[in-house]
Amino acid sequence: MSPIFVNSPDIRLTLLTGAALFALSSAPVCAQEASVPGAAPADLTGAPADETGADTSEGSGTRAVFTPEDFARFAPRSAADMARQVPGFSIREGDGARGLGAADTNVLINGRRISGKSNGPVEALGRIPVEEVVRLEIVDGASLDIGGLSGQVLNVVTARSGGITGRFRYAPQIRTRGTPPRLLEGSISLAGGGLKDEWTLALENDSNRRGDDGTEFVFDEADNLIDSREEQANFAFDTISLSGSYSRTANNGNVLNLTGEVNGFIRRGKEVSERSGSINPVDRLRTFRDTEDEFNFEVGADYQFPVMGGQLKLIGYHRFEDSPTTSFVITEFADGSAPTGTLFTRDADEGETIARGEFNFGAAGGDVVLALEGVKNFLDITAELEVRDDQGVLQPANLAGATDRVDEDRGEASVTYGRPLARNLQLQTSLGAELSRISQDGPTGLTRTFFRPKGFVALDWKASNTFNFSGRVERKVGQLNFFDFIASVDLDFDNANVSNVELVPPQFWAFELEANIGLGALGTLALRPFFEDASDIVDQIPIEGGGEAPGNIPSARTYGLEGDVTLLSDGLGWEGTRFDANFRVAGSSLDDPLLGTSRDLSDFQNRRIDFELRHDLANTDWATGVTAFWSDRAPNVRLDQISVRNDSFAFAGYYIENKDIEGLVVRLAINNILDRTNRIDRTVFLDRAAGIVDFREDRDRSFGQIFTLEIEGTF
Repeated sequence: MSPIFVNSPDIRLTLLTGAALFALSSAPVCAQEASVPGAAPADLTGAPADETGADTSEGSGTRAVFTPEDFARFAPRSAADMARQVPGFSIREGDGARGLGAADTNVLINGRRISGKSNGPVEALGRIPVEEVVRLEIVDGASLDIGGLSGQVLNVVTARSGGITGRFRYAPQIRTRGTPPRLLEGSISLAGGGLKDEWTLALENDSNRRGDDGTEFVFDEADNLIDSREEQANFAFDTISLSGSYSRTANNGNVLNLTGEVNGFIRRGKEVSERSGSINPVDRLRTFRDTEDEFNFEVGADYQFPVMGGQLKLIGYHRFEDSPTTSFVITEFADGSAPTGTLFTRDADEGETIARGEFNFGAAGGDVVLALEGVKNFLDITAELEVRDDQGVLQPANLAGATDRVDEDRGEASVTYGRPLARNLQLQTSLGAELSRISQDGPTGLTRTFFRPKGFVALDWKASNTFNFSGRVERKVGQLNFFDFIASVDLDFDNANVSNVELVPPQFWAFELEANIGLGALGTLALRPFFEDASDIVDQIPIEGGGEAPGNIPSARTYGLEGDVTLLSDGLGWEGTRFDANFRVAGSSLDDPLLGTSRDLSDFQNRRIDFELRHDLANTDWATGVTAFWSDRAPNVRLDQISVRNDSFAFAGYYIENKDIEGLVVRLAINNILDRTNRIDRTVFLDRAAGIVDFREDRDRSFGQIFTLEIEGTF
């Protein structure tokens, strides 16, 4: 039979859900078994085992169980340290999904989602000390009563002893090329609680000092050198945060969870460029500066209690961010003539408030979750642009649409159903829809309403003790970046976006597979092919009336393969060596809105490899390792220019670690041992459609080697 292609999203979603319901009606009813709370420790092959090595998890949804002892050789200090060592598993941070609907991370704590966004899984796990971790479970996402989870999911099971434990980390860093030392990177966290409650608290400064220097050459349309620029850049970032969580289980079984975080983000950037050449007969000094002094906070809470034979969970979440920024560029001339330049200031307030309810009950041999969610988002921006006149004095300039406000009010409803189709096969399916209203202030502002169906079908199949396979088909709605609605300028690259009030939320048909293969004593392999068919994808487009801005393109596709591999030397009779790698090979396509020809999505990540080779020396506290990272991205395309980052190969490093120096873990690392450089090639066109070039910039900057000392301990 020839395949039938259905183009209507509503019809495709109806057929998708109908197929799932047919599978339900024809499948045998089989009660779902619980996970294995008493499973004995596993080795690092990812296969759950009892003391005889027999598999204990078939039909339970639990693929593997690890205890803190399984990771002892890595000297972990937190649940996050252990999670990073789970073979063949990578923490998914989340992709900024709309609201709190379907889960977009793959980490649970005591079987519960984390009611936060920026205060996500890595932050939450980092506040949990090893002493409070009972075990880590790798479970089938579709076997859980949490919508949106499929494939491998990590559940961290904790228990409080009644005392208070603490953890600290300090990581100073110096660089060899013109960047001030980083001296204030560190964190301190506490955890405590009793039989019914548990809490965590962490104070952290995520600090960074970056910089590079080198020469940029500018060429004309005939590739003749017209300008030489000796440049140096420095950037300082500090994010000072206080975060925490509280959980309590009442005597009647009701559960309360609270999370919160307060951040102060400080950014200071400076780039100095000494310029000379035929592009201008006078030598020049160009200085660019940018700053940001951001304050933000988020709070989340959920309360679960029994109602009418089921469980009702009420969830609340609020996030607010205030981000005053400035960018400033000035060019001074050697002959003393008046300087040129621009100043752009902007104060952006943004927020998100969510109220959600989930009612979970058993029906038809499985679990049903009915969910309602209401969301309010806003972005309110005040901006000013000033340009130097002929005397070099800043004067106000008009930038239409730069001071504006965008609001979105959204409601959604969904029903999710999950059940075992067989002892080793789990199904989860969901059907829902959202109704949203987006409004924008200003003289060209609009108010529009959108109805979007959404839903998914997911299967998890335990084919054998060493092979798990999962698949997922989903109709989903993307989250718009409200900054794309509002006019802005980029003074560093002399670009401007006009206001675009016509933006609509993109939609996707997403197809995902995941195969997890146990390699016995040699390790594990996880492969995740994916394909997305998008409509109304956001990329740079021409705007009616002049100018360009982020806007909707009718269709686009992304596809590729991602994976994780862990290889262990122990199975070869050579103890102590472990190789971990995460990789991606992908592609994309859309029709360029200016040329009509096919190209990649702007700045799409085509390839990535990130690996670590570690060796723990037998019968000692010493370990050593090599790390490397490399990625390749598609060109960033605007109507009048194309820029490409083509950094030299591999950001690589070497470290040596001692796991017990007076109870401390101490690591000394040197990074960029291959002397990778930052490269950008930018071509600016007078007419890109006709292929007429104005000029081309070729930048190559070095940043030298990076030395980092990390000291971690507990108290």
